[in-house]
Amino acid sequence: MRLRFSAALFAITLPLTAQTTLHLIPMPRQVTQASTLPLPSGIRIDCASPCDPEDAFAIADLKQTLADRHIPTTDAASAPHILVTRFDTKIGRATYAESLPPAQQSPQPTAMAPEMAAEGYVILPDPNGAHDAGLVITANTASGIFYALQTIKQLIIGDGPTATLQIATIRDWPAMQYRGLHDDLSRGPIDTLDFQKKIIRTIAAYKDNVYSPYFESTQEYPSNPMAAVPGASITPAEAQQLVAYAHQYHVTVIPEQEAFGHLRHMLTWEQYANAAETPHGGVLAPGQPQSIQLIDGMFKDLAAMYPGPFLHVGGDETFELGMGRTRPDVDARGLAAVYLDFMQKIVTDLQPLHRKILFWGDVAQSAPAQLKAMPQSFKDQTIVVAWGYSPNPKGFIEYLKPYADAGFQTWVAPSINNYRQIWPNQDQALLDIQEFTRDGQKFGATGQLNTLWDDDGESLANMNWYGILFGAAAAWQPGESNIDQFKQSYGQVFHGDTTGLINQAQDELTAAMSLFHDNKIASGTDGTDGLFWIDPWSKEGQIYAAKLRPFESAIRLHAEQAISLIGKARLANPNLRETEALDAMDFGARRIDFLALNYQLSDEMIHNFAQAQATFTQGDWKHAKPGLAYLFGEINGVNGRLEDLTYGYSQLRDMYQEQWLHTYRPANMRPVLERYDYTVALWLSRIDKMKSIQRQWYDTHTVDANAVTTLGIPASPTPVAPSPNDVAPKP
Repeated sequence: MRLRFSAALFAITLPLTAQTTLHLIPMPRQVTQASTLPLPSGIRIDCASPCDPEDAFAIADLKQTLADRHIPTTDAASAPHILVTRFDTKIGRATYAESLPPAQQSPQPTAMAPEMAAEGYVILPDPNGAHDAGLVITANTASGIFYALQTIKQLIIGDGPTATLQIATIRDWPAMQYRGLHDDLSRGPIDTLDFQKKIIRTIAAYKDNVYSPYFESTQEYPSNPMAAVPGASITPAEAQQLVAYAHQYHVTVIPEQEAFGHLRHMLTWEQYANAAETPHGGVLAPGQPQSIQLIDGMFKDLAAMYPGPFLHVGGDETFELGMGRTRPDVDARGLAAVYLDFMQKIVTDLQPLHRKILFWGDVAQSAPAQLKAMPQSFKDQTIVVAWGYSPNPKGFIEYLKPYADAGFQTWVAPSINNYRQIWPNQDQALLDIQEFTRDGQKFGATGQLNTLWDDDGESLANMNWYGILFGAAAAWQPGESNIDQFKQSYGQVFHGDTTGLINQAQDELTAAMSLFHDNKIASGTDGTDGLFWIDPWSKEGQIYAAKLRPFESAIRLHAEQAISLIGKARLANPNLRETEALDAMDFGARRIDFLALNYQLSDEMIHNFAQAQATFTQGDWKHAKPGLAYLFGEINGVNGRLEDLTYGYSQLRDMYQEQWLHTYRPANMRPVLERYDYTVALWLSRIDKMKSIQRQWYDTHTVDANAVTTLGIPASPTPVAPSPNDVAPKP
């Protein structure tokens, strides 16, 4: 293979312009587009001999992606090609040299730039005479080759014989050494092993290199059989299989087992009563010998299952500390001193495992003097993970500076803002990820753990990809990541949608959720999940109804537009990728729409019933009958509002169950389904009570006040007049 390059390629020192047609996640540091090659007969992928086994795996991974997209790979010499080379080969060094400005090409570099050596890569056009023949890539390491080929996936647009390869010149390397996803496996949903593998494949495709499963009592430990819940926990064999799988994709698995707080499920066992700060509480008591014994056993088991360089001990939100057994010590020395002493004991106990210990930074960040006074050995053995899950106009300096000043290594942990929400709050999530990751880079943070949480046990995993991908982009890219650029790229890169319709659907869902957040309709501990389950006829529901009423129509129009856009995108391209994620988008939009509809229908029933009451108190049966038939029918006739609600909840229940089983184990699904069943039963009971009122009126021309009280329908918030005489019965 002979390479010939044009001087025009040296434009790589310029950033990608806003007018480019390239959509890439993450956006490379230096990139220019040259042309587009059609792939009517497929593509040839060559590896410069000898091909490293890890490079061969990366090539096989690319070929599988192409096969899934119905793009054949071929050995035909005439086909456009991808040439894979390592820097330590003659052609690799030549490729790297050609990527540099002319003044830096001679003498030919003998090493890649230090910032590119570990994970960086180069992609260049590979001309053949006057025509582009394809692309050549080079990197210093297997991970660099892997990431280059992930970019190649995104440079191929379309499917089958209409696919095209975008020819581009790229030099790229990460801003942060560790980039990953923190996956909550303890608040209800527990991923299947297959879905964990999908997560690893997916985050690796967007250049993340860390996957961190979060455990409270969902990892099985040989030393502590009581800790895990049968059927809702990761077995040692599954853990080892996951680690081996992740290694192929250059992903390190970092297990987090809470070792201080968030341990209520474990500490409810009577045999651990002496380790708890408060009876059946969630925090270990630092002064109890059993606490360290419990931690020691679990983390020795973890080290055997997850042989990477890191272990995460948690340590956040220890709210009960000082309220029970350790109160005298906390009163005497202060909360921060007691907390940090116990963290030091944990780290010292785990030192024989020879792992770097991660812990959350929220508790101790308010004690800068104590942090500075911590032994250097403790600082050397730990990494502080600062977390903050909402955008902060002042930035995140206060989260990072105390640890930076004290000499600790730090990582940052933003959030995709999915917890307690029908659909993630994307505007909040993207700003939080953007700002926190930017500030982390300013303060020298070496890693980012983008977090997802399933606080109320309802979150659905396939709703999370938008925030996950932006987190990967922000950690790879330097400085402040461009949110608009990401939004414009997401639909094409993740779903293969070149129409822009999926991007628009995401914007509509974001707009709908912003109406809840910006107007403080579902803030606090409940979120939109909680609002979904509040009975609108209850006293609390009527308070929320007043807040929601001005925005119901706008919320529904945004949600319904999202449903329509997703449907149009699917019609335009039946080969859209990640279809389960599209199903989750559609379901999220339908649930948002139904939440607002629920309150609208409730208001209408309250109004209709109040009008019926005003009508039947006139005492003239003939005068009242037509209007009452209509009003009662609107509430409880065929296709009446009560029936609409029972059917709506029932349909969403079945859709939810299907969504859950795409990604999670069956364990812990039933409590959510019971909410649907309970709510359906509630509205069915109201159908029966309303029927009783209707029968009594038609039989006796009266309504018992006790029956109205039993129905539980609230009084109308506004005055209501009797029904007009000319109102006809509902057909």
